[in-house]
Amino acid sequence: MPPKKKQPAAAGGSKPKAGASTKKPGAAGGSKKAVGSSVNANAIAGPSSGDGEGPAKLKAANAVNVRHILCEKHSRATEALEKIRAGERFDKVATEYSEDKAKAGGSLGWQSRGSMVGPFQDAAFALQVSTVDRPVMPPGGLVKTNFGYHIIMVEGRR
Repeated sequence: MPPKKKQPAAAGGSKPKAGASTKKPGAAGGSKKAVGSSVNANAIAGPSSGDGEGPAKLKAANAVNVRHILCEKHSRATEALEKIRAGERFDKVATEYSEDKAKAGGSLGWQSRGSMVGPFQDAAFALQVSTVDRPVMPPGGLVKTNFGYHIIMVEGRR
């Protein structure tokens, strides 16, 4: 009887409907799986601490209302990150430090999945919603893309 007991809990197995472990309906079981093809929340933010702060509470989203600070140099991005961690508002730091068109508070508005560069998109969709005076940022704070170093926060998900 050995072949029956193997029920994969990983994402992407090729067993169709064998164990009903991929249930998504909103009843009693906060599934960590996003509707999309990737599991970015766990890959970027790591497992939840159970503290109410972690990717386990994220719902699948097709768009995020995102702000960012873009700096070409790592040292400048780190300096901006330190100011935010010291308690300065995200939008004020963005106005002072960001080197792109979103200089007005860092707002990029609503961005849909597929409209952002890979690492930026992965980080944005893995973040919890937060406010400019108490931003939730990616672990490590900085996200590197071909444009430079980003500090990202999300104000809404839909």
